[in-house]
Amino acid sequence: MSVADRDRFVQARTDRWSRVDSLLTLGPQGAQEWSELAAVYRALCADLSAARSLDLPDDVLRHLDDLAGRAHNRLYSVRPTGIPTSMFRDATVGFPRELRAQWHFFLFASLLFYLPFLVGMFGALNDPTFAVNVLPPENLQSLEQMYSTEDMVRGSGEDATMAGFYVYNNVGIAFRTFALGALAGLGSVFYLVYNGLVIGTVAGYLGAIGLGHNLLEFTSGHTAWELTGVCVAGAAGLRLGWALMITDGRTRVGSLKAAAPSLYRLILGTTLLLLVAAAIEGFWSASPLPRTVKYVFGALQWGIVVAWLAFGGRR
Repeated sequence: MSVADRDRFVQARTDRWSRVDSLLTLGPQGAQEWSELAAVYRALCADLSAARSLDLPDDVLRHLDDLAGRAHNRLYSVRPTGIPTSMFRDATVGFPRELRAQWHFFLFASLLFYLPFLVGMFGALNDPTFAVNVLPPENLQSLEQMYSTEDMVRGSGEDATMAGFYVYNNVGIAFRTFALGALAGLGSVFYLVYNGLVIGTVAGYLGAIGLGHNLLEFTSGHTAWELTGVCVAGAAGLRLGWALMITDGRTRVGSLKAAAPSLYRLILGTTLLLLVAAAIEGFWSASPLPRTVKYVFGALQWGIVVAWLAFGGRR
């Protein structure tokens, strides 16, 4: 067989091999995907046999042999039933893969959050009356008092309490942002824009009165996890609204069922992001460490989050 014929053989089957790899990496979800894995495994075995007879290059044979072995083990070994292990894998591996697959929803949600954030921040920095039009004066006074000192160290035993409060607060915001996506996605749009505007206004207001460094020192460690979690919750809400409005010929219930695995992974990832944010905010953000250390730690967290979302779950 000529080299061109071998190339055509590989190209004609690459999509199927990629699908096998995807099913094995993410893990089959539900009876339909288990059935699909069984079908593509049989086809893969036939491909491997044909590849050996055609004397394909060793790297192709090793790749197919590895895929076939992994598929065999997944199909014929005892399936893992530990819910915590499965959820952890879905959150750490399945979530970033799903977010990349739904990148357009995530991009739109991020724009809906960060554009109002910038409007609020620069508006409050440049116009003394801007913040008053967004937030009540008593809220601004409370924020000013909260960040009026660099020493925000809490008393012993308060960290765990505050971490619990941050979990409650952050998850509540994320849940509303996601759940109101059922209103054709408009609820998620509102909460993304509203939260972005308010958070940006707070940053701009404190920066305008000379307290921006205190705010940045406290928030730098957990911002990457928390703000990304809000945007992912918004993306999940938009995905929910899309499934309800664009059903592709299904009933709305059927459309929701089809979108359920995607929504599950997005919400699971949101939860993980916000739990990490709450832990950092509760146990690190108010620590007495130098400001420079906190800034470096915050930059490192952005690097971790971006790398995880960009490369997590890749082979």
